[in-house]
Amino acid sequence: MQELRYDRELIMSHIAKPAFRLVGEVADEMKRECYVVGGYVRDIFLGRTSKDIDFVTVGSGIEVAENVAGKLGKRATLAVFRNFGTAQVKWHGLELEFVGARKESYTHDSRNPIVEDGTLDDDQRRRDFTINAMAVCVNHDRFGELLDPFNGIQDLNDKLIRTPLDPDVTFSDDPLRMMRAVRFATQLGFEIFPETFAAIERNRERIDIISKERITDELMKIMMSAVPSRGFKLLDDCKLLEIIFPELVALKGVTQMNGRGHKDNFLHTLQVLDNVAVKSDNVWLRWAALLHDIAKPATKRYDEKSGWTFHNHNFIGEKMVPRIFKRLRLPMNEKMKYVAKLVGLHMRPIALVEDEVTDSAVRRMLFDAGDDIDDLMTLCAADITSKNPEKVRRFKENYDLVRRKLVELEEKDRIRNFQPPVTGEEIMQTFDLQPCSTVGQIKEAIKNAILDGKVSNDHDEARRFMLEVAAGMGLHPKQ
Repeated sequence: MQELRYDRELIMSHIAKPAFRLVGEVADEMKRECYVVGGYVRDIFLGRTSKDIDFVTVGSGIEVAENVAGKLGKRATLAVFRNFGTAQVKWHGLELEFVGARKESYTHDSRNPIVEDGTLDDDQRRRDFTINAMAVCVNHDRFGELLDPFNGIQDLNDKLIRTPLDPDVTFSDDPLRMMRAVRFATQLGFEIFPETFAAIERNRERIDIISKERITDELMKIMMSAVPSRGFKLLDDCKLLEIIFPELVALKGVTQMNGRGHKDNFLHTLQVLDNVAVKSDNVWLRWAALLHDIAKPATKRYDEKSGWTFHNHNFIGEKMVPRIFKRLRLPMNEKMKYVAKLVGLHMRPIALVEDEVTDSAVRRMLFDAGDDIDDLMTLCAADITSKNPEKVRRFKENYDLVRRKLVELEEKDRIRNFQPPVTGEEIMQTFDLQPCSTVGQIKEAIKNAILDGKVSNDHDEARRFMLEVAAGMGLHPKQ
């Protein structure tokens, strides 16, 4: 990467725009210092674009926001958050956030600061990291001037996450910044400065005062990074992971018995997660990858003949998903059900590639997975992480065979999300039955016959089969 440096032309190319000029004019009229701060300034140098722009004013940020909205007229919408001393103006797809410069102090048991008015210097000192502490002036006389008191540009060059002040104070004051450090390192591919990283480990238990929602928000951003495993490794290295996600830590390590071990399921899980991330930006599929082996510690057993086993870890893992989602304040809706479903089914394609690939088994997997079959197969492919090249080759060949059969059978039998072509109502009318278990048994027999390829997914053929099954049960059509 070309070395980054203060480049006024680069800065001007980003801020010599109507929104910035207008904010500067309003600030000048009010005789207020006003600066663009934080992520927008950082991203100018990283070549990243953002529509969220933070402004700090020396004085009331709300007053500046109100005047800016007034100048923009009906084209702008204003939202004021007086409890937080902030305001937001939305205009032409941009979100302009305004806050007054402030200094903060904290009590030990809360991340909510005691806030006082301050100078720009005070405001920059309270920022989480040096790369987020840079400011660009928008006042007319100093328009485009960069203030970088903590050498943020140099840390961008060095790819370092570092706090402006004492990291122990920074993280103890606001423990969420520990998660943010890991998240930025993961998103940007940066390292965390050794002294900063050591302070995260020292202050890790302070994370308990942070709400689950805020922690999970950072986890979601880590999950959506290009290489999400990096974030989870960092969280493990600084011992935050054992506090916020103990089920993942339980996957770590290899147990030896009679010279036989198993793979490290933590490292395997992170590899599967990265493999999925290469293929899909579906965050819930990535969650399924992270949780696919989550029940292995609970199901680990040693067998003298077969070695280490993890029987039914997929089914037990499926039952663990709702508990984990609830604790992390993740959505307890169709997204959770989707993740649980994939965790429960993730061994099915693997069982197929290990055994003979029969049409019946593929039909049943297609029926159970429904519209999620493609995601299930993506997860299955990502789960092939063996160090044995011959095993990988064989798995991938069989995996490709399963893929081909899925396409063929879907085209021929229309199994995905199918319902037996003979309904329960038709069965009851045909045999003059009330709702009862017999109706369910006949319907289940029809479904199994279609999945096993004995009967086509066709109404007339299925009805003929229904009559045969019913006759065997001593039932006959009503006259």
